[in-house]
Amino acid sequence: MQVLVTKDYAAMSRAAADIFKEHLKNHPQTVLGLATGSTPLGMYEWLIKYHQDGLDFSQVTTFNLDEYIGLAGDHPASYRYFMEEHLFGHVNVPKERIFIPNGMAEDPEAECRAYDELIRKLGGIDLQVLGIGVNGHIGFNEPGTPFEATTHVAELTASTREANARFFASIDEVPTHAISMGIKSIMHARRIVLLANGEHKAEAVAAAVKGPVTPDLPASVLQLHPDVTFVVDEAAGRLL
Repeated sequence: MQVLVTKDYAAMSRAAADIFKEHLKNHPQTVLGLATGSTPLGMYEWLIKYHQDGLDFSQVTTFNLDEYIGLAGDHPASYRYFMEEHLFGHVNVPKERIFIPNGMAEDPEAECRAYDELIRKLGGIDLQVLGIGVNGHIGFNEPGTPFEATTHVAELTASTREANARFFASIDEVPTHAISMGIKSIMHARRIVLLANGEHKAEAVAAAVKGPVTPDLPASVLQLHPDVTFVVDEAAGRLL
């Protein structure tokens, strides 16, 4: 595990984007695992700038970590909409190579199995970006999720719903469940980059990096991965 502590959010975002830029230059035919939420927004802004300067996404395939159950892709709070607004609408990833769980699937469990199978069929994820929740969740793998979990229907905790309420008119509109890539699915990625910023993430980051490996802190499992880089700002890394 490598830990890169940057001065602030802006530096964290650029450092993470530089990892992705270098990877894409060396491996243009690559499979990227992508995340939503506020943490990777700065990284996506840099990737858009790099694309405008010539970085090519035309041979890239992408898989997103998760999607809310009950939200269609055109819902402003859906993760498909988020990705279109903040990355896909500005770079040349072929539309047919963009994969996000279908939150409106009639059979969510079948959707989960099909998602894992599609990742496997397309060769697995080469580079996966993650955020981390204040409770140590990655994706929507909340505390207590078994490390053996593959893509599954996750019930969101109250703290996770509260953290995402800013994207909705009220807490009551935040979905209670999501389809999430599982911990085992995430760990199959060949390389993982985790981003964290802000003092409120410091305890979770410290526990993930140097605490016991336990399902009670899902991100701690990353200690067992052979190629993980934590990119955090000084506030998030203050306890390291």
